[in-house]
Amino acid sequence: MSLIQKPLTTEYIKETVDLEIKDAQLIFQQAWQDLIAKFKRENLRFPREIIWLGGAPGAGKGTNTPYIIETRGISADPIVISSLLNNPEAEKIKNSGSMVGDKEVVTILLSELLNPIYETGVVVDGFPRTKVQVECLKLFFETMLKLREEFETSSLSKYFIPSRFHLALLFIDEKKSVERQLGRGSKVKEHNKKVRESGVGIPLEERITDYSEEKARKRYRVFKETTYEALKSLREIYHYHFIDASGSLEMVQKNMSREFQYQSSLELAPSIYDRIRIIPLASQIIQHARQNLIKRLEIYQSDHNELFDIVVRLIENEFIPIIKRHAISGLAVINTKNTIFDTKVALDILMDILIERGYQVAIDSTTIHIPEKVNPKTNSIHCTEILSHKIEVKFTACQIRRGTN
Repeated sequence: MSLIQKPLTTEYIKETVDLEIKDAQLIFQQAWQDLIAKFKRENLRFPREIIWLGGAPGAGKGTNTPYIIETRGISADPIVISSLLNNPEAEKIKNSGSMVGDKEVVTILLSELLNPIYETGVVVDGFPRTKVQVECLKLFFETMLKLREEFETSSLSKYFIPSRFHLALLFIDEKKSVERQLGRGSKVKEHNKKVRESGVGIPLEERITDYSEEKARKRYRVFKETTYEALKSLREIYHYHFIDASGSLEMVQKNMSREFQYQSSLELAPSIYDRIRIIPLASQIIQHARQNLIKRLEIYQSDHNELFDIVVRLIENEFIPIIKRHAISGLAVINTKNTIFDTKVALDILMDILIERGYQVAIDSTTIHIPEKVNPKTNSIHCTEILSHKIEVKFTACQIRRGTN
């Protein structure tokens, strides 16, 4: 009897997707009910941040995970799905002759996420890997939102803020992946040979795929068809970080720093972000300040050319010698009564020139009253008013000592 394969029509694909969604719903609901029975609803408190990490074979997940943890300020070790499935609960399932399927993976993972050591955040290495697991992840987040609503008005509300989800993918192309897998196999083989011959050291795990180009290619293609597609399908829903891992370790970690830099619109709850977003970012102010500084200097050059030149020469001849004498402290205080600075534009030019050259400047102008004469009839004192300017110039101090001795 021959089997007739159904054609890949739109209807067939839709039926397959619907089936996967239904499977995920059944799997997740059973896993969630098991969780409630084991821990009770009021104790279902998950990490504030979860980074779901996937990577191509040879992309360097093991090497770069510690850097991701450091960058995000996470204190707990990562949850590695392959290792998690070696725990007593998973071993019990395997010893009974059953397979550790999606339901068991989801149940064991959710239980592990409730461990208080992950309270502030955790990296989960190797989940989701299948479409069913992707759907379970969506259901997990939706259920956390419902849990939040349930406890929002209770004294436990602070424990039920839904986790921030980050999807991170370390990506390299097939050629680079195969090259790295085979290179890793060569190094492991050489290491283990030395361990056997010397009896010193610990042998490393040998992967069959690291010794065969065909198997290495197959492993990469399985990754593209499963993990890659699974994570990519979630990029429109959660914070998605696509990290090019094909360069040097330094370059990869620069890419990570850029991807995981703090962004309030992604990190804060919408209600908090909406309240504080009217305050401009420091980076925006700095950027605009630089642009405006350039415009002002151009205006000084075109509209106040003579005054601009005078201030430049005053800084060069009178200010810089004083600044040099205070190079060790990094702070020079200059008092001047030069009438050139009686106009605001001259002070603006002074400040902008020094700022452009990398100094921090603060100017305090005060009016000094100098007695000139006394009216003998009224005994009133006639004073001359002079403007005095106290100019503080700060800069990076000279470092003389390098040690403590």
